[in-house]
Amino acid sequence: MGEEDPLGHSAVRGEGARGRAPRAEDFGWNDSLYDGPEEDGTDADAPAGKSAGSKEANVPKGAKGAKGSGAPKGPDGSRHDRPRIPRRGRRVLRWTALGLSVLILGTAGAGYLYYEHLNGNLTKKPLNLGDKQLGHGTDAAGRSPVNILLLGSDSRNSARNVELGGARNEVGREPLADVQMLLHLSADRRSMSVLSIPRDTRVTIPECTDPEDGTVHPRTVDKINSSLQHGGPGCTVATWMELTDIPIDHFMMIDFAGVVDMADAVGGVPVCVDANVHDRRSGLRLKKGTTTITGERALQWLRTRHGFGDGSDIGRAKAQHMYMNSMVRRLKAGTKLTDPGKLRSLAEAATKALTVDDGIGTVKELYDLANELKRVPTGRITMATMPWEYAGGGSYVVPKPGDAEEVFSLIREDIALDGKDEKPKKDAEEKAAPADRIPVRVRNGTGSTALAPVNGRAATVTDLLHRLGFTRAEADPTAVSQANTTLSYPDQDRRGDALAVAGALGLPERAVRRSADVDGITLVIGADWRAGDAYPKTEPSPKDGKRRAPDSADALNGEDKDACMEVNPAHVW
Repeated sequence: MGEEDPLGHSAVRGEGARGRAPRAEDFGWNDSLYDGPEEDGTDADAPAGKSAGSKEANVPKGAKGAKGSGAPKGPDGSRHDRPRIPRRGRRVLRWTALGLSVLILGTAGAGYLYYEHLNGNLTKKPLNLGDKQLGHGTDAAGRSPVNILLLGSDSRNSARNVELGGARNEVGREPLADVQMLLHLSADRRSMSVLSIPRDTRVTIPECTDPEDGTVHPRTVDKINSSLQHGGPGCTVATWMELTDIPIDHFMMIDFAGVVDMADAVGGVPVCVDANVHDRRSGLRLKKGTTTITGERALQWLRTRHGFGDGSDIGRAKAQHMYMNSMVRRLKAGTKLTDPGKLRSLAEAATKALTVDDGIGTVKELYDLANELKRVPTGRITMATMPWEYAGGGSYVVPKPGDAEEVFSLIREDIALDGKDEKPKKDAEEKAAPADRIPVRVRNGTGSTALAPVNGRAATVTDLLHRLGFTRAEADPTAVSQANTTLSYPDQDRRGDALAVAGALGLPERAVRRSADVDGITLVIGADWRAGDAYPKTEPSPKDGKRRAPDSADALNGEDKDACMEVNPAHVW
């Protein structure tokens, strides 16, 4: 029997696959006809002194091997003035291009079996084990944001994870989700917000049924990292939606071994500390300044908390943000991703490391999602931590009143945490029709994961609108659940009417939005307005009119290359 990897896949893929990432030829593709020496005894694609099988073999500079490559023509109109590549060499080049297409694009053809192999590496689990179902609105162009929950598991249920994570006495224990980050990709794909929740945050974990054995885990209150033990990542997704009322579209989970493999595959990630640090708990030991960390040291960085800040999980979250930003910058720069061998290694490491939901359960779906993410400029990526405060004598943390809800609200409303979104363009006229000629549909969205909807709320607010002169307002029985009250309109011509309704009710302008989901002015009474005729007062908007994450979220911009972790004085060497 071959050694099992962390996700249960056998490491034995055929004799030729041992000790390296499998290649397409290990799974049915035979390109031996295109191998072997050229007439002079060397591979046309290998530099002098390198064999055909050498890892250092590269395509010769300027050898395109394709029509229309722009090579200069000879006097007779042919292209024989350029360096000629023997036919076998051209075939090798074509195979290299095909192999990259298979690995990165997930196309079929000669690499179909390898593509299926990569799909088989992925472990898939249900997305949501709770009863709460939330959906997105759309912007004026009909686009929706995407929310992905990123989870880091502390599983020690494989020999390699035990070796990397220690704590041999915990073998067999259900894993905890010690890293939890929500990645929000805006509807227009111009910004990305990443929100961490400290693992020791005390939350309500909803009832979840384990899809593997049918065990029903009752609703309880506990630290959020334990939600993973209530049936898997689908229960952690349900817990996030319980806490934030943010719809989650996908999740990705990685364990200790996966972090090591991914860090190695990308060639390491630069990180910075403001002093020599040695955290004996995680094993991290670094000199002051910037160091490129790979493999196990990358795992140590991501697990370190005693050595950073005040020694709590809060410092660890910030270190993780720095690591992610640095990795994104490295990947966007294309570092280490031009060599086919490295690409194979990255494809293998990424697919073996991940547990995902069925919605992104193939390489093609992951690739499409990655293409969406990479459209965001690095300068519009913001990493933040949920505003928190200590409770229970310091044994756990809870969301900071006001500030935490503001961050959740920004994500729900698809507003970037960096405050750099463009203000909506206003029609210079924005004229409104007389109040008695403006039809308004009113829906009751006051229910939440913690509270049942207020009966008759839509009818109550409809009566209020009638008293305010909007006699064409009607209560709509459609069942919805929404944290914030919103007033949506379908096109620019009716923005003036929507603003008139909002003004009469005392709604802030930020509650007014254009949406392709409605065909008329639609008011959804959210959980923030469960009683009374007057909409609850909110904090005044910033002077520039743009909402952004509060200071307590400790936001970090993706372009901040000078960010450096503050070392806990007790762990300086």
